[in-house]
Amino acid sequence: MAFGQQRIEYKSIEQMRIMHRSGLILDDALNQTIAAAAPGVTTGELNKLFASIITKAGAKSNFLGYYDYPASICTSVNEEVVHGIPGKRVLKAGDVLSIDGGAIVEGWHSDSARSTIVGAAEEEDVADRRLSDITEESMWHGIAAMASGKYVGDIGDAIDDYVTSAPGAPLGILEDYVGHGIGTAMHMAPDVLNYRSKHRGPKLKPGMCLAIEPMLVRGALETTTLGDDWTVVTNDGARAAHWEHSVAIHAKGIWVLTAADGGAERLEALGVTPVPLG
Repeated sequence: MAFGQQRIEYKSIEQMRIMHRSGLILDDALNQTIAAAAPGVTTGELNKLFASIITKAGAKSNFLGYYDYPASICTSVNEEVVHGIPGKRVLKAGDVLSIDGGAIVEGWHSDSARSTIVGAAEEEDVADRRLSDITEESMWHGIAAMASGKYVGDIGDAIDDYVTSAPGAPLGILEDYVGHGIGTAMHMAPDVLNYRSKHRGPKLKPGMCLAIEPMLVRGALETTTLGDDWTVVTNDGARAAHWEHSVAIHAKGIWVLTAADGGAERLEALGVTPVPLG
């Protein structure tokens, strides 16, 4: 989604704290939903579980009803890149499943996604595991770049550099779908590219909250939106993975709003120590 020259919404620490509350509810709901993804389970059952968890926690879905979207999460399986609608599809061992969800608390939004391989470890395809792992790690490299970068474009540079330098078969970074600002709405300015571009974007400043979400494919980059007007699939049938976190920049550093530890475990390995919101 293109945002043109829309104004960036800068948040106070108190507003970020509310977003963190939303993010923690979302993190827990995604953890439980991913854990429930097993052979024989339908994507519709996962949607019901997620909705129940966030409702009991006092949040509501920001996906449900968004441009008439009919569910609380997106469940994208195998060649489905993003925006897969939960329903009767039965998961099978070895499926690559990406779950994307969001929550609202007191009008403030969170957004996060993660991928998993359905079934036991021995039922995984090595190439699928690599796809998910590189997608996830590229996200963390993008988040780490928020701590030291000057421009939003530095995030895309870091993601691109990690993906293109990874050993083994090259993976494709989708360019039609990008990250975004987040706050009083789920999708806000600025766009956050997942690839290198001459467009540097706005300066990274305290008060910004951004959703970082690389989407990688094992094959070509061409995609099609199915007749449901939501589900995006790779044209060549290659499998895809999607990882996402919402991240805040404040005066003392960065904090991952949709991670229980603020991203500490993964970021410290990259030389970044996230700073709590206080």
